[in-house]
Amino acid sequence: MADPLSVTELSKRYGSVLALRPTTFTLEAGEITVLSGPNGSGKTTLLSCLSGLIRPSSGTVSVEGYDLYQDEVEVRKRLAYVPDVPRFYLELTAYEHLRFIAMANRDLQDFDRRAKDLLWRLDLWDARDLFPHNYSRGMRLKLGLALAFIRPFTVLLLDEPTSALDTGGTEVLVDELRRLRDRGVAVLLSTHDAGLSDQIGDRHIVIQHGAIAEV
Repeated sequence: MADPLSVTELSKRYGSVLALRPTTFTLEAGEITVLSGPNGSGKTTLLSCLSGLIRPSSGTVSVEGYDLYQDEVEVRKRLAYVPDVPRFYLELTAYEHLRFIAMANRDLQDFDRRAKDLLWRLDLWDARDLFPHNYSRGMRLKLGLALAFIRPFTVLLLDEPTSALDTGGTEVLVDELRRLRDRGVAVLLSTHDAGLSDQIGDRHIVIQHGAIAEV
């Protein structure tokens, strides 16, 4: 059976700057891997390459055996990504965003109950009919997490998911990540929060100057 996520000799160069050195690793099902490193070390570049937001200079990324660029439709069915600054459609309210994502992923079964539960736990229920540009940064990050959690996936990538969360939001995130781990989801999250890393990390990797090492 193919690994949930497999990375082979992945690198990214911006002109003469090697932002991500060739790296190879896999994510395991039912495991939370924490990625840490100083600012500018390459964390966001790595996650952007893994999610397909930017194209790497070399190497391959596959999700359950499907190549990110040759089988992108299949990969998108299995991989969810929440950047540190989520982006939204100007025309859709928060609730409409959730329905749109669930519909796009053909997962509308029991949608209303699941959406209400998510928004309630993230303290967004009373603001469900607002447009996201009226949200605070922390609320937008919570909505980005809700958009990921409302759909099915087997691999979850998170870039600084607690950077703007309040205590309640962080607790909801930790609970949800533990549930996902129990369901066999492979999670990779970057964070500067040592407490979060110690609390939920099954595996820890560090990136410095674009090079990855396991600790």
